[in-house]
Amino acid sequence: MVTSAAEPDASRWDRSWPALPYLFILLPTAFSVVQGWQPEAAVLAAFTAAWHWLMVSSRFSRIERPAVAVCYFVVMLALVAALIRIDSLFTVAGLGAFIQAFALLSGWLAYAGVAATAAVLVLARPEPRPAAELAFSFLLAVLVASTVGLFIQTISRQNQQRKAMIAQLKASGAKLAALAEENSNLQSQLLTRAREAGVLSERQRMAREIHDTIAQGLTAILTQLEVAENVIDDVPAARSRLDTVRMLARDSLNEARRSVLAMRPAPLADAQLATALEEVASAWSQTAGIPAPVSVTGEARPLHAEVEMTILRVAQEALANVAKHADAGRVAVTLSYMEDVVVLDVRDDGRGFDPRTVEPSPAGGFGLVSMRQRVTRLAGDFEIESAPDQGTGVSATVPAIPADSRNA
Repeated sequence: MVTSAAEPDASRWDRSWPALPYLFILLPTAFSVVQGWQPEAAVLAAFTAAWHWLMVSSRFSRIERPAVAVCYFVVMLALVAALIRIDSLFTVAGLGAFIQAFALLSGWLAYAGVAATAAVLVLARPEPRPAAELAFSFLLAVLVASTVGLFIQTISRQNQQRKAMIAQLKASGAKLAALAEENSNLQSQLLTRAREAGVLSERQRMAREIHDTIAQGLTAILTQLEVAENVIDDVPAARSRLDTVRMLARDSLNEARRSVLAMRPAPLADAQLATALEEVASAWSQTAGIPAPVSVTGEARPLHAEVEMTILRVAQEALANVAKHADAGRVAVTLSYMEDVVVLDVRDDGRGFDPRTVEPSPAGGFGLVSMRQRVTRLAGDFEIESAPDQGTGVSATVPAIPADSRNA
């Protein structure tokens, strides 16, 4: 069976084969008229063409049912036989019948149609012929028709495969379009989440930087002002405290500007981590009045800017916590360079605390959260060891990522 010529995806063969019977009827009719007018042949040829138009050309769906197709084919063979009886030129119309046998019928019906058509072509001719010649003509007609039928079936099969492939391509195209739309939606969601994550990350960074610069500076300034108030009668001592306040305010302002611009802290601008840590500890010791020696173990080497800034900020926060809460008499700062990590330890001999009771809030405890966030965002470890009246130890371990050649 073939596809209707009216379907949008019909092949050239599907569009052309329904017109072939008209050609095979028109040609012998024209030659018959040229040789001599035969009214009965013209009328029968017109009726044959009308029958084909009614059953096939006007509405292809009529012959999609096997019973209707067989009925159409039988009537068509009868008309062809009658035409051949009138004029043997209409034997050409048998070629159209062969094509229709394979185009309209399927399976064994197609070969039965071929055999019936061959029998009509051989037996319908009016002139008598020997039986051997009739048998030979019949077998030759069947052979030729079967060859043509196989060719037609091959074309039909290729058409069906092409249609199936086109249908698959259309289905695949629809799926790809749906996947592309889904991918676009997912990409939009990812961009939105990435933007939200970037905003949250920047907020967290600014919170840490503000805490490590402005908050610590203001705390130190308040401490110095309180001391200056207690020694207000001692002008040189009060002036010294005010000078310290001025220095702290200026340094805090500079650090705040650097934090907003995401620049390296001032101590790291022109010095390596170990030297910067010693400067920070020395300045803090002078302000807090608590010894804070720094010891360095291992081979000091330049590290990635994020690593050095994290270590320095953790050290600043740990020292600030000692000044605010520990009431310590001594602090020890240790920086250890190992093969794949760098470790900072800040330990004091103060009154200690229970880490489980400290809640992060603006009033207190956010510094611990800030230090932990800084370390963990570099895939490091942050630990606090403390107990009441037993001092406090803060330990930060981060990967020893080497400095980029551009930052070295």
